[in-house]
Amino acid sequence: MTGLASAATAEPHRTRDPLDDCVHCGFCLSGCPTYQAWGEEMDSPRGRIDLMRGLREGRVELGPVVLEHFDRCLGCMACLTTCPSGVRYDVLIERTRAELEARGVRRPGDRLHRALLFALFPHPARLRALVPLLWVWQKTGLDRLARRLGLLRLVPRRLAQLDALAPDVQLGAAFRRLPAATRPAGPPRLRVALVEGCVQRVFFSQVNAATLRVLAAEGCEVLVPRGQGCCGALSVHAGREEEARRFARALIERLEAARADVVVVNAAGCGSHLKELGRLLAGDPAFAGRAAALAAKVRDVSEVLSALPAAAPRHPLALRVAYQPACHLAHAQRLREGPVALLRAIPGLELFELSDGCCGSAGIYNLVEPEAAAEIGARKVDAVAPIHPDVVAAGNPGCLLQLRAEMGKRGLAVRVAHPVELIDASIRGEP
Repeated sequence: MTGLASAATAEPHRTRDPLDDCVHCGFCLSGCPTYQAWGEEMDSPRGRIDLMRGLREGRVELGPVVLEHFDRCLGCMACLTTCPSGVRYDVLIERTRAELEARGVRRPGDRLHRALLFALFPHPARLRALVPLLWVWQKTGLDRLARRLGLLRLVPRRLAQLDALAPDVQLGAAFRRLPAATRPAGPPRLRVALVEGCVQRVFFSQVNAATLRVLAAEGCEVLVPRGQGCCGALSVHAGREEEARRFARALIERLEAARADVVVVNAAGCGSHLKELGRLLAGDPAFAGRAAALAAKVRDVSEVLSALPAAAPRHPLALRVAYQPACHLAHAQRLREGPVALLRAIPGLELFELSDGCCGSAGIYNLVEPEAAAEIGARKVDAVAPIHPDVVAAGNPGCLLQLRAEMGKRGLAVRVAHPVELIDASIRGEP
């Protein structure tokens, strides 16, 4: 277990406001996608921190323009990587968004749209109920007809974006259930509990299945606790803190019952959130200790596989693969080398590493800021196109949906996949 030491990032108690750690040096500007896109100081981490200070001190009045600058932040956490002062911008933006939501400053249409998203995406059962309708929409050609006739231009861009990002639905896959327990293929090395996720389990169930097979092949007993709900990542990143706490408490109880050595996550955004559960529930006497203990067990699947010397042989895959480092993997969790090394270990695979820049997904960002997301996503496709890859790999479902949609706009017929799917294909010897 030495290779799986705690990766939780909760800070010790402190009296200094992290807002005061920023010295305005400007190192964050080079990594911030929104500043790079528009060159606007208030759309940089430094500028947003200045707005936060202004709100705290009463120098800035909260209005639509100020709210827009906070909304346009992707929350990609590239600034965490570039900041020499260790400013916890992740803490600051989540805290600010929670304060803004509590003050109810949004326009009615914006509130309604966000309420619709959060009534759907954090609820796997509701997503599954939507699947048959989406399947009919796609398989009958109604989606293509609506686009050809320009009907989607008659609805708000935000609603049309739901169609643009929709994955190809497979009815059987969407309703597939993983076994509650899977024995390791060889001598047992680790007992792990797999977090199924929300969008992941419904629209990317093949990723969960591949994760289970790879972990079992590498000597892990894999448990999939029943009754899992949302982890709360989308909610906390959007300022819906109390909702996030409800989701987190329920999931903690499910995962605790598994009594696993490690809790495995294969969605970067969920993983970074779960590693911060101790901070989220620090003020809850009944759950503070439990949350911190569970957070200490959370690992991305790439961490687990990197810490366990490979036991299952890898077969060649003759593929050109462009790897997109998911922001909440590379920046929030600081996991860079592990996923790349795992892909490089696949014989015959030709790997191209894309830059750390965000693809524009960022939780619900591409659903509430579609124009900005498209502009940022287009820059990522500019980097992908010259490579002519067979597959673009990313460790987060939102990234896969965003990359697929943006490449589709360019007519690029490139498959998207989670890195664990490629490892699974190599272990199974499938092309």
